[in-house]
Amino acid sequence: MTDKPLLILIAGPYRSGTDGDPQAMAANLARMETAAWPVFAAGHIPVIGEWIALPVLRSAGAGPTGSLADQVLYPTADRLIAHCDAVLRLPGESTGADQDVATARRRGLPVYHEVAEIPRRTPQETA
Repeated sequence: MTDKPLLILIAGPYRSGTDGDPQAMAANLARMETAAWPVFAAGHIPVIGEWIALPVLRSAGAGPTGSLADQVLYPTADRLIAHCDAVLRLPGESTGADQDVATARRRGLPVYHEVAEIPRRTPQETA
């Protein structure tokens, strides 16, 4: 058990294996988002780097496969991990998610591979 909600980065494939197909990337993001509720239900705060990076890219007039993408997607996750307490690494090949795990480990943060590994907060703690 933990005394405060953890900010947990959900890391998994987004662009990997999509060949830039917007529908495939949207499906990957949706898959990451399916982990958000279980993390929240365990008493924590889920966050996905793309929730931040994609609006940043749009505001720069760019998209997830454009020339700015690598300058925004990876650095956003790196900056976000500086505020996170843990990472939940979902299955699937992903250079970015692997970088997130490496960054988390360098910073001494726990890396979970299943929601069941994440410590649950008691109902009193979640109030």
